[in-house]
Amino acid sequence: MVAADDRNGTPTKTRTPLSRLARFAGVTLLSLSILFSGLWASFALWYQLPLGDVGRGIAITLWLAFAVLMLILAFRRHAMIATALYALAFAGLLVWWQTIEPRLDRDWAPDVSRTVTGTLDGNIATLANVRNFDWQTPDKATERWETRSYDLSKLSSLDIVLSYWGMDAIAHTLVSFGFSDGTHVVFSVEIRRERTESFSEIGGFFKLFELAFIAADEADIVKLRTSVRHEDVYLYPIGVAAADRQALFLAYIGAANDLAKKPSFYNTITANCTTVVFDLARMIEPSVPTDWRIILSGYLPEYFAEHGVLAWPKPYGDLRAKAAISARAQAAPERPYSMVIRGQ
Repeated sequence: MVAADDRNGTPTKTRTPLSRLARFAGVTLLSLSILFSGLWASFALWYQLPLGDVGRGIAITLWLAFAVLMLILAFRRHAMIATALYALAFAGLLVWWQTIEPRLDRDWAPDVSRTVTGTLDGNIATLANVRNFDWQTPDKATERWETRSYDLSKLSSLDIVLSYWGMDAIAHTLVSFGFSDGTHVVFSVEIRRERTESFSEIGGFFKLFELAFIAADEADIVKLRTSVRHEDVYLYPIGVAAADRQALFLAYIGAANDLAKKPSFYNTITANCTTVVFDLARMIEPSVPTDWRIILSGYLPEYFAEHGVLAWPKPYGDLRAKAAISARAQAAPERPYSMVIRGQ
């Protein structure tokens, strides 16, 4: 619509309600895009810039100042210019982000300084770098890395161990394979942190940690959680066919060997201790159903019960009361650990 200017008669454009609404919607969309991408960029810069705290803080401040300037431009009817400038800057940030790759040669924390690899000769699986630490405190242990062989024809049980340290929705998932001679080996997918790092859920979204496949004795990796860290730990026996147990064991070896050659980043949601187990299970049985409890791993017991995979007679009863092992492990520290946690 065109109207005459009251002072000099020059035609001017009059914005219709629809055009004003369109402009408002566009500026709002741009503002939200800058807000959320700016937040992501701030975390990315904080966790990945190779600078000290002060340097990272300055970089984030400059980025946020630039984002605010683009918002001001957008609201002053320069949305096209603001969009182009911000898109160009953010594209540069993404190019830098893609250059950050996982590595195998960092100064790793002692408990993840090695990762398991394996070979197969007939039925005999030989694992190198099986961890068998004797933990005195959560941060101090007598270190032992061993080479162990397992006869897969004697693989007799499969247990899922869930360890809780905070909220009910989140648990660390470990898989324990048992053999008829009474031995057990546990596979755990963990963050491979550096010596000076500690776990961070947020950092896990921003390439802060690599993934590590760890194979360990139960008296190391499970006892650490029940009796040293005093976490709430539960053991769920899984009833699957012998062929499926063997296939899952071999899938772990294959994935561990691949990761030892080609590292990968941990991700708090998409590549963690539970999602990797789920991916391996799907390699064996593609029909394993997707479920939100794969992400909120603390609720996996209900998932197991719903799909009837627990090796307990039905009705299962109180799942957590039946599966709890922490108090049992702490009450008899002098007895063989694997027997104690199974009530033997």
